[in-house]
Amino acid sequence: MIERSLVLMKPDAVKRGIVGEILQRFERMGLKIVGMKMLHPEKSFVEKHYSTSDENLTVMGNKSIEDAKENNIDLMRTLGTTDPLVIGKNIWSWSVEFLSSGPVIAVVFEGPHAIANIRSQVGHTLPLKSVPGTIRGDYGMDSSYSGNSRGRTIYNLVHASGTKAEAEFEINLWFKPDEILVYKRVHDDLYGY
Repeated sequence: MIERSLVLMKPDAVKRGIVGEILQRFERMGLKIVGMKMLHPEKSFVEKHYSTSDENLTVMGNKSIEDAKENNIDLMRTLGTTDPLVIGKNIWSWSVEFLSSGPVIAVVFEGPHAIANIRSQVGHTLPLKSVPGTIRGDYGMDSSYSGNSRGRTIYNLVHASGTKAEAEFEINLWFKPDEILVYKRVHDDLYGY
């Protein structure tokens, strides 16, 4: 099943100079780059990337609450609230601020089961929960406590689409149709392109 997925190398990956390492991991998996650009996105553009639905924000907030419980973090002291929706709104705001804070490299990858394969290579959203061998497990240096206590998002290097619908939305947001290329690589016949 050939799919396309969006990967964003966030400002922390760009500023740390590990973009080449990250690209190499995906290419070595057999994924093909069909679109790529570097930009410094404006805040108003990034706001379109992240969902603002109460359901999504509450899910994000609940994940932070679970992580805080696992790590004995006092949310009232660090965030001033235990309301998952309010916490989700904070995370959304911090994520928008960070993704628009510097250069980002946006890449569209194509290949067999691209979405799931990319997500497995990226690792857990929280770098401390990412296993070695994943991008966040090998290069991630941040924690939710560090982010929350400083009033910022977690620096986790990359964003990767989570579903087909999300990938389609994100690719259409970040790329114009003529910025996505169709071409064959030497070994594409192995995958039935």
